[in-house]
Amino acid sequence: LGGAISLAIGIGIQNFPEGLAVSLPLMREGVSPWRSFFYGQLSGVVEPVGGLLGAAFAHYCRPLLPFTMSLAAGAMIFVVADSLVPEMQAHGNKGLAMQGLMFGFVLMMVLDVTLG
Repeated sequence: LGGAISLAIGIGIQNFPEGLAVSLPLMREGVSPWRSFFYGQLSGVVEPVGGLLGAAFAHYCRPLLPFTMSLAAGAMIFVVADSLVPEMQAHGNKGLAMQGLMFGFVLMMVLDVTLG
């Protein structure tokens, strides 16, 4: 049960910046806040389908899981290093952006250790 709670909290925390990553650029381009919010929510509609496909994959391909999880982790680290870090530092908020990044990392590590 602890693992399920930890996973649910992690997914919930991850969904906030994901929705913002969709909504805020739309608002910057002049789309109304409600329409931007709608598209941000709409971006999460595919997650249950992906979860079901992932669960089926994990069930049938258990020996491949360490390799696929390593690939996913490497892809996420690449996205953060290549795209997000330069973007968050580009607008003069370098200190605040790095503090937010480190806070998020520490929060996820604390959740992993305490609930996992």
